[in-house]
Amino acid sequence: MARRPVNTASGVDEKLLAEATKLFAKQGFDRTSVQEIVEAAGVTKGAMYHYFGSKDDLLHEIYGRVLREQTDRLEKFAASEAPAAERVRGAAADVVITTIENLDDFKIFSQSMHHLSPAKQRAVRAERRKYHERFRSLIEEGQHSGDFRADVPADLVVDYFFGSVHHLGAWYRKGGKLAPSQIAGHYADLLLTSLKENS
Repeated sequence: MARRPVNTASGVDEKLLAEATKLFAKQGFDRTSVQEIVEAAGVTKGAMYHYFGSKDDLLHEIYGRVLREQTDRLEKFAASEAPAAERVRGAAADVVITTIENLDDFKIFSQSMHHLSPAKQRAVRAERRKYHERFRSLIEEGQHSGDFRADVPADLVVDYFFGSVHHLGAWYRKGGKLAPSQIAGHYADLLLTSLKENS
C-alpha cells in the first residue's frame, strides 16, 4: 500500500488519520471535505499534502495500516515452530480481535472503497488476497500433515471463515455479552472443529 514517507515523530499523519476516520464514520467519505479534515486535525492543507496526496490516500491508508498490522501478526504465527493446528487457531483468534479493535476502519472502508480509483482498488484487493493466501497456506500445511481434513479445499475454508469475520461489522457492539477475546476464541474453535471433523 503506497504511502508517502512520514516523520513519525510529529504524529501529524496519525492525527490526520484519526480525524478523517471520525469524520468519514459520522458523515460519509463523499460528504467530508479536505478542509474539514485539516481543521479537525489542527493542521494546514499543506501539512496534510506532505503526508497524503489526496483524500483518497487517507481512505486507502485507513484500511492499509490495519491490513499491514494483521499481515505482520499473521507472519509471526506462520513462522512459529508450533503445530499447524495451534498456529491456525492463534492466527484465527488474532484476526478476529484485531478486526473488532479496528471495526470502524473496516466499516468505513467497505462502505467507501468504491470511491477509490480503480488502481487503488486493485492494490487493496491484491494486498488482501496476499493475506488470505498466507492464511490458506497454514491450513494447507495442516492438511498435508494429516492434522486437518483434506476433503474440503483450503480456498473454501478461508472464504467461509473470513466471510464470518467480515460480517462482524453487521452485528458486533461494544459492551455486548461476549468480550472480543471470547468471540475470537469461539470463531477459532469453530474453524478448528470444522477442519478436524471427517465425514
